[in-house]
Amino acid sequence: MTIHQNGLFVQPNQGRSYYFGQDLYTFKAIGEETGEAYALCEVIVAPGGGTPPHRHSRENESFYVQDGEIEFQLDDRILVATAGTFLHSPKGQLHRFTNTTSVPAKLLVWVTPAGFEKFIAEVGKAVNGQITSAPPLSPEDLDKILTTSPKYGIEIIPPPPGQ
Repeated sequence: MTIHQNGLFVQPNQGRSYYFGQDLYTFKAIGEETGEAYALCEVIVAPGGGTPPHRHSRENESFYVQDGEIEFQLDDRILVATAGTFLHSPKGQLHRFTNTTSVPAKLLVWVTPAGFEKFIAEVGKAVNGQITSAPPLSPEDLDKILTTSPKYGIEIIPPPPGQ
């Protein structure tokens, strides 16, 4: 474990980037740089993008909407968050987010402790070079996400039958 005693400096458009579904996750800080205390990523959420309902058994997850509008679910509450909104989901809480608009949205996601970034690195599609558009999510990709998530303490809630 390495803690960077001189701090971190990550410029715009830098970081480890992955497509996770339609969305682009760029990690600005990962656990190996923070003593496993946290990971921070910027997410560009495509129109119609977001996450399925899920729970983390290991991490707390916080969100800060930088641009656009995102619909969040925290347990049974549906909340619409615009730029400048902060939300926190403690470990164990059912949550999801969705971009229900026709334009991309951007948010920061902070997970404490770190670890979530390893899940995204394992199941996402690494961006090597110029960022273009997300590759389509194949049935194999979806299967990999569903079978890998328990390894990281993530429970994905499947949609009701017929959806």
